[in-house]
Amino acid sequence: MPIPRLDIPSTAILVIDVQERLMPSIVDRGRVETNCTLLLQMARELDIPAMVTEQYVKGLGRTVDAVAGAMPDPSWRIEKTQFSALIDLVDERLAEWRRPFVLVAGVEAHVCVLQTVLDLQATGRQAFVVTDAVSAGQRDQITPAFERMTRAGAVLTGVVSAMYELLHDARHPGFRACLELAKRVER
Repeated sequence: MPIPRLDIPSTAILVIDVQERLMPSIVDRGRVETNCTLLLQMARELDIPAMVTEQYVKGLGRTVDAVAGAMPDPSWRIEKTQFSALIDLVDERLAEWRRPFVLVAGVEAHVCVLQTVLDLQATGRQAFVVTDAVSAGQRDQITPAFERMTRAGAVLTGVVSAMYELLHDARHPGFRACLELAKRVER
């Protein structure tokens, strides 16, 4: 079976739980925050709808400032207590947007990101996991989570790879802006 290719009209972005009290314990925190921010800035440049979820805000706080400030639409910040981010409101928005491909980023790889990806795949959507914008509190949990996601049919990608795949051509009107974003991606 061929691996699906990202395109702008089919794609949405979902950034999961990049929150104030959770991020200090995350491996490569700076990379995750920077790359999630860049994904959301790309969404704004390319007019791709994006949502940000927040797990148990009372305990984990709000989305970190850099990520929250990059959101194309602040009303698309959604609170949840369920580990999977594919709660009813997110599911409804994805259906409303008619975007079957979902670029997934955030934390933690082996909990909320994994369960979200499994649910996206189970509902017939295609998850593209942005590995350089995903992490966890324990490094040894990350690789097994990615392996499980790929076994479920998810596609692994990176910020720059996804960006260029969405642009498709250097003549795209958003190319120059995305080129500048790509230069700021943390590896």
